[in-house]
Amino acid sequence: SSYAQPTDCERDVWNQVNAVLQDSESILSGLQAYKGAGQEIREAIQNPNDMILQERAWNSVCPLVIRLKKLYGFSLRLERALQSLLESLTCPPYTPTQHLEKEQALAKQFAEILHFTLRFDELKMRIPAIQNDFSYYRRTISRNRINNMNLDIEREVNNEMANRMSLFYAEATPMLKTLSTATTNFVTENKTLPLENTTDVLSTMASVCKVMLETPDYTCRFNSEDTLLFCMRVMVGVIILYDHVHPNGAFNKSSKIDMKGCIKVLKEQPADNVEGLLNALKFTTKHLHDESTPKNIRSMLQ
Repeated sequence: SSYAQPTDCERDVWNQVNAVLQDSESILSGLQAYKGAGQEIREAIQNPNDMILQERAWNSVCPLVIRLKKLYGFSLRLERALQSLLESLTCPPYTPTQHLEKEQALAKQFAEILHFTLRFDELKMRIPAIQNDFSYYRRTISRNRINNMNLDIEREVNNEMANRMSLFYAEATPMLKTLSTATTNFVTENKTLPLENTTDVLSTMASVCKVMLETPDYTCRFNSEDTLLFCMRVMVGVIILYDHVHPNGAFNKSSKIDMKGCIKVLKEQPADNVEGLLNALKFTTKHLHDESTPKNIRSMLQ
């Protein structure tokens, strides 16, 4: 929107991140259109001596693996974009609030990355075919190495790449995990930067989203369910990053995020809209099951 025009000092980072965000919609529609090779794989496994069926399964799986590699490659670009934004939004001498006010265009991009990430993971959770297709691919490759079959695809997806992709897709929420790790690495690598600079940006964004979701004046101005979902996804995203980066996490009493309020806001939404978000809070956070997490918060997420 118009207010989020990058200033001169933001422009380099904004352009870098914008190039990544411009591809995010096509990445999502690619994931949404993912139809696995389940049928072909089943037939091949049931008829191990039928070479036509083996070939058909293999030829169905290869293009899917190339597509999965593209999605995985995008996660690496997203990670770099996130780290650039964190650098800009945390550097001294400004406070996190000053940063978010001064660099609204970058703050908006940060929110857009989280929004994309949660949409990606919500879709991925519903496509078990991804892991089935990929493990069939890996089994077939190791078997065919023995038969010296000529495998062109190994130039595209070699063993090391296949290992990394395998770890990525094994996660319940792969993109969030990528961003959590990136945020943790950012904090570890910038030892001179006070941790608060990072955690306060995250908690400030969480409370902005929560206020917007709680306040009827705002919500009736939201012309669409999309804006509501945007706010909810960004809120959950920053909570998860905060929980990974802050030594005590997001759930305990000293947390700067009002977890009870945030979960309550989510629970007031239609179940279909928030199931993926509540799952992300359950499965991608680090500290939910700590002793220090109040019981009432844990039971809200049961």
